[in-house]
Amino acid sequence: MDYEIWRNKYPEKFASENEIFGRINRGDTIFIGSACAEPQHLVQSLIRYVKSNPKAFCDAEVLHIRSLGVAPYAAERFKQHFRHNSFFIGDSTRDAINQGVADYTPIFLSQTPKLFDSGMARIDIALIQTSPPDHLGYMSLGISVDVIKAAVKKASVVVAQINCFMPRVHGDSFLNINDIDYIVPHNETLLEYSPEAETDIAIRIGNYTSRLIEDGDTIQVGYGRIPNAVLQNLCGKKHLGIHTELITDSIVDLMKKGIIDNSKKNVNPGKTVTTFCMGHRATYDYLNDNPAIDFRTIDYTNNPMIIAQHDNMVAINSALEIDLTGQATAESIGGIFHSGVGGQADFMRGAVLSKGGKAILALQSTAVSGFVSRIVPCLREGAGVTLTRGDVHYVVTEYGIAYLHGKNIRERAMELIAIAHPKFRPALIEEAKKRNMIYHDQHFISGTRGEYPEHLESHKTTKTGLNILFRPIKISDEPRLKDFIYSLSEQSLYRRFMSTRKDVPHEVLQKLVIIDYTTEMAILAVVPKGENEEIVGVGRYYINGSTHTAEVAFAVKDSYSNKGIGSELLSYLTYLAKRQGLLGVTAEVLMDNYPMLHVFNNGGFDLDKRNVAGLWELKISFRD
Repeated sequence: MDYEIWRNKYPEKFASENEIFGRINRGDTIFIGSACAEPQHLVQSLIRYVKSNPKAFCDAEVLHIRSLGVAPYAAERFKQHFRHNSFFIGDSTRDAINQGVADYTPIFLSQTPKLFDSGMARIDIALIQTSPPDHLGYMSLGISVDVIKAAVKKASVVVAQINCFMPRVHGDSFLNINDIDYIVPHNETLLEYSPEAETDIAIRIGNYTSRLIEDGDTIQVGYGRIPNAVLQNLCGKKHLGIHTELITDSIVDLMKKGIIDNSKKNVNPGKTVTTFCMGHRATYDYLNDNPAIDFRTIDYTNNPMIIAQHDNMVAINSALEIDLTGQATAESIGGIFHSGVGGQADFMRGAVLSKGGKAILALQSTAVSGFVSRIVPCLREGAGVTLTRGDVHYVVTEYGIAYLHGKNIRERAMELIAIAHPKFRPALIEEAKKRNMIYHDQHFISGTRGEYPEHLESHKTTKTGLNILFRPIKISDEPRLKDFIYSLSEQSLYRRFMSTRKDVPHEVLQKLVIIDYTTEMAILAVVPKGENEEIVGVGRYYINGSTHTAEVAFAVKDSYSNKGIGSELLSYLTYLAKRQGLLGVTAEVLMDNYPMLHVFNNGGFDLDKRNVAGLWELKISFRD
């Protein structure tokens, strides 16, 4: 880029470092561009100026969202000159903040521009980075628009590092050379961001989370290992849209594959909308002059009312810790500040308000190499509540999916305990009892005997074309099982339980959902019901140790009878019994229980029947 044309036209904008930084007075506020768009050369020049002119100014505040580069202004040695203040804590400033030598301002990022506009956060000098100006003098803020436009608007002095490596992006990203006080041409590669390498655990979380994302959804995903794993699991989806705070390498990869095409968006159709990017150079190159991507200011992208206008908006974020009532922190570990409020609550609340929207919190079940549970009875003292109990629909760990929306505290606690790491579940059960969150007599099977056998989940289509998920029962299924049993007619209840008893209290129900999978099996037939599941059939068997066979029983919801569910349940139960090495299955069926007799008679089994005291004793042998 030949700057001589602009130098000749605007000679006053091309000044020395001493002249530029000489504009800083004691007590001034210095704004620095965000994340990967941080103007590294300007930061280094500022530090060089302070070293050369140690008495030039003092007590300046350095303000920015997040630093990915070096942050010497947060160091103890420069405490007389700078006091760092961050809206979101990065690795390079975390220690300084927790040691009390730098500051953190908790705020929804969508509200940050209002701080500048109102004057609550004063900006005296802004150090930013842009693309080279075009022939009309317009330059792009490139990979970080976020709060920079608002900062430039209110700053008394604007210094722009012009860098040919900065992509020229579409949207609300442009400044004119007349908006800039000083131009510092300096080309250098932009900062790049790599999430931590994916692990088997992250991949499992990503797989579970991807099940909640449907074709045509508009999604927002945070940054880090788990969000990256979620995106890696979306390759089978179609027509996804993006309205997000952050665009990453993985989002760009899905755009290149055509999985993200924004064709179903009802707001900004055809456009990926974001406010900043953290990735690698190939991603930055893809953004350059790409009309499929719009960068907007953060008070637009993160505005919950804008987010809520998107139908089927899915917000996917992570957390450091969540308690059994559903409140979570993503910003602190107890009283230790870790990151920030950020845009998480903006997007989760916007998704909750969206037609067909989902708010998903995805996190690993443990921390500190597996020694600490992230699912806890209550948040640690001093932790910031980033998400309240009403902000989250789904919580996902490597052990499954918990649905919290509309659930009471007892149901929430049981849902979350069911997806905690197995070694922490007994302690969580006991703590929940002490806190009166769950039944005081709540039973639990610890160890491998009680672990949920996820591998036994199976999707099947009945002969009538009904799509059913067959899965083992979970400890958190008690409310759903209660609804199922009470939906059965009196005749169906009697045929299944051979009893006239109509009530099924907790003491009975918990025995039906707490399974020792080494001695019994219980399989649910479930169909989606809104955001939840409806149990339409239950089948189970109990192992008879003396004969090494299993006694089978099942029931189907009356409104789903004659749809082939009973046949599929019996077929799947016998398959599982064979896999377990059992010699056969037996059943006791009332003489007038014609639906169940029909299922056995037409199951294609070698069936033995005996009439004993008004019951049919049925036996299926697995001998070849």
